Amino acid sequence: MTAVDHVSFTLEPGQAMALVGASGSGKSTIAKLITGVERPTSGSVQFGDARVEKLGRRGLRDLRREMQMVFQDPYSALNPLHTVEYTLTRPVINYTALRGVDARRRVLELLDIVGLTPVEQFAAKLPHQLSGGQRQRVVIARALACDPQVLIADEPVSMLDVSLRAGVLALLDDLRLQFGVSMLYITHDLLSARLVTDRIMVLNRGRVVESGVTSQVLRFPQDAYTVELLDAIPQPARAGGAA
Repeated sequence: MTAVDHVSFTLEPGQAMALVGASGSGKSTIAKLITGVERPTSGSVQFGDARVEKLGRRGLRDLRREMQMVFQDPYSALNPLHTVEYTLTRPVINYTALRGVDARRRVLELLDIVGLTPVEQFAAKLPHQLSGGQRQRVVIARALACDPQVLIADEPVSMLDVSLRAGVLALLDDLRLQFGVSMLYITHDLLSARLVTDRIMVLNRGRVVESGVTSQVLRFPQDAYTVELLDAIPQPARAGGAA
């Protein structure tokens, strides 16, 4: 069974691109191929001068310093026994030259960047002491710890309370603009894609059925599947997302 077929795209520096589709459309498979978790049976994934599917263990480690994931589930993404400070210190030590006081200063800086203040208080907390939105901000801070070139955000707000989603999306957009990081935003939600991405690819059964500038694709959809996804959005929410 072919999970993804004839998918080709380029993610430019500083660009935000959405991969949109229903469950089983191939979105998460693409993320696994890009990060080297899975290898393609045909075709190639290029990151800079490297072909991802040809990388060995050391090459994949270097790749993951440049390409970080923001996972869907902030509840399982964090070790319940580790404080926020410990969670953020590990990637700082593993992927940078910072140690000791300098590493801790970087951890506190990351907490400030993602809006978790007072930073000293949040550094000492365990995951069960955080809300879902706060946990996801820790996950984002961890992804930023090694100063990556690319963030892959896989349904980053789908498990959050509706009241928290806009804040996390705004944070991702602000970080992209502030640090010039590229973002691949994987979602089934067309409205959130409109808020944080420049370009969009609509996937159906492992194939790209439509792609282009996000605002144009959502305003003037050409493929029946894109129209179907738009029609599934409740009208009040659709009107609000277009504002």
